Amino acid sequence: MANTDESNPLLPNQQSEVKDEKNPNKPISSTTPVPPFPADPVKPLSAVVPMGWTVEGVPMGHGVVVDPIMNRAQWDSGLCACFGRTDEFCSSDIEVCLLGSMAPCVLYGSNAERLGSAPGTFANHCLPYTGLFLIGQSFFGSNCVAPCFTYPSRTAIRRKFNLEGSCEAFNRSSGCCGSFIEDEVQREQCESVCDFATHFFCHPCALCQEGRELRRRLPHPGFKAQQVLVMIPPNEQTMGR
Repeated sequence: MANTDESNPLLPNQQSEVKDEKNPNKPISSTTPVPPFPADPVKPLSAVVPMGWTVEGVPMGHGVVVDPIMNRAQWDSGLCACFGRTDEFCSSDIEVCLLGSMAPCVLYGSNAERLGSAPGTFANHCLPYTGLFLIGQSFFGSNCVAPCFTYPSRTAIRRKFNLEGSCEAFNRSSGCCGSFIEDEVQREQCESVCDFATHFFCHPCALCQEGRELRRRLPHPGFKAQQVLVMIPPNEQTMGR
């Protein structure tokens, strides 16, 4: 037979309440001293709840810690893989390659619009790129000014999708500079310099790689419009004899 006097962990004073019910005439003393609780020192929030950080820079609690290096994803295609892969995006990869070779301003504007996830940003990026492209061709004979304007897009893509940078790829292949990669500030500074160098020395290939990556991960902002259902009335019917 179960013991009904066992105390519930959610009700620690159950036994004392039962004893008081047996003696209902026992007065309750209001001067009974209450043992004080031990004063806990004020602890910072980081000591109470271990905090982690997501890719977007949002703190994440519940004791979950994300290793920013172990969870890096690799790019879907290489820098020199101009035609991408043979899959459902093959035609899109060829389009990206043609735009990067013949109209890089259009490709950069499309990448910025897709990355920003807001329609209307195409002209804000395409027109400045065109002006910098003309300045570089007129004064220097090459497109050497526009990469100074476009390389932050590569940094934004890396941070948005938690992609592996050039410094981390070199460390993974060679196994050196481990202590340098572990420092988040130094690693991010190195990755920003590598992003600029990639755009400056391999500008068309960098734009194409970013375009292929965005097309596989994000839909175009213009495709988010709601579908319109068109009702077609039936043809006029006549009664036959």
